[in-house]
Amino acid sequence: MRRIVLVGLVLWLIAGVAAAAQRDYFTGAPADCDRVTTITATALAGPLNYVGADPNVRC
Repeated sequence: MRRIVLVGLVLWLIAGVAAAAQRDYFTGAPADCDRVTTITATALAGPLNYVGADPNVRC
């Protein structure tokens, strides 16, 4: 059971990082507080990014 939860968590985070990459968050301007927190929120939102979640965070 523990392994299933761990695999699910890893897949969730991979989906979030993929969404951030598709939105070109890893290219362009140098990282600042707003950019880093938006990337983190997008990664944590995981697959919810593909059903309309678009987290943008301001510091």
